[in-house]
Amino acid sequence: MADDELVDIRTVSPEEYWKVFERKWTSLLSYRYLGRVNRGLDTNPGAEFMRLRHDMRNPVGGIMVAPLCIFCPEAGGMNDDEYVPNPVIASMQVLDDARDVRALRSLPETVRLGRQMGFSRTLIVDADDEARVIAISEGMGVSLGGTPGSYEKVDNPPIAIEDSPDLPPLWEVFNASKGDDAAWRLPTLSIEMASPDAALHLGPQHIVLETAAVDAAAAMTGTDRLQVQSYHCQFAARGKVGPFRASTEAYAGTEGRVGVRVILNDEGNEDRPVTTAAFVFGVVP
Repeated sequence: MADDELVDIRTVSPEEYWKVFERKWTSLLSYRYLGRVNRGLDTNPGAEFMRLRHDMRNPVGGIMVAPLCIFCPEAGGMNDDEYVPNPVIASMQVLDDARDVRALRSLPETVRLGRQMGFSRTLIVDADDEARVIAISEGMGVSLGGTPGSYEKVDNPPIAIEDSPDLPPLWEVFNASKGDDAAWRLPTLSIEMASPDAALHLGPQHIVLETAAVDAAAAMTGTDRLQVQSYHCQFAARGKVGPFRASTEAYAGTEGRVGVRVILNDEGNEDRPVTTAAFVFGVVP
């Protein structure tokens, strides 16, 4: 099996399962690029903490929502050492724009974990002042199958990135682009963007969804001084092929608020709807 081959881990023999998982897990860009460590899967320290960088912030210095969702993936309490998890819902409510926050800490909680479905929630706080709540996250996930068990943690260190105002935007790192039709897209599925079950990972999805939503809200308001206040995302189907197109609809609200709906379609798989999301932005004076 080639290192860059997209194979659904559920089709792998028990003898090869964890070797394939390690290759897929350490190739996945979402968590390593943002500095997230998984306590149950990685040998590296730093679980439940994420350092904030310039590329995780909007033009007014507030926190973006995609890094928060990647930091707290909300798979319903299902870890890859026991399950093949698939997120279904991710919800993020931003209470504090975290402009002066150096790093975040997550306080995760499994609300209920059944045989096939789980519910989870997380408080995201300032790592230096845990009484300061930055955001509230909730979600649910389903199990696509079990694992052979007997997992041994792997060495999967985050990518060392020096913070700088010159860091490329996250959409550029994850190879999103805006087409001539004004729609944002992720490219054809690759191993860096795929979860172990060979589907588009949640990380690139959150990033392109937020990028497209900001673009639509800025076009409506005439400014990019926007802060996400609320985000709700539903993963309707597995993204299998790509490119993946994000289509938007923006709506004006009261008190400087803007609502945006985004739907992500898999153009290479009969334009199948993959994910839908709703954002509420506030215009920052």
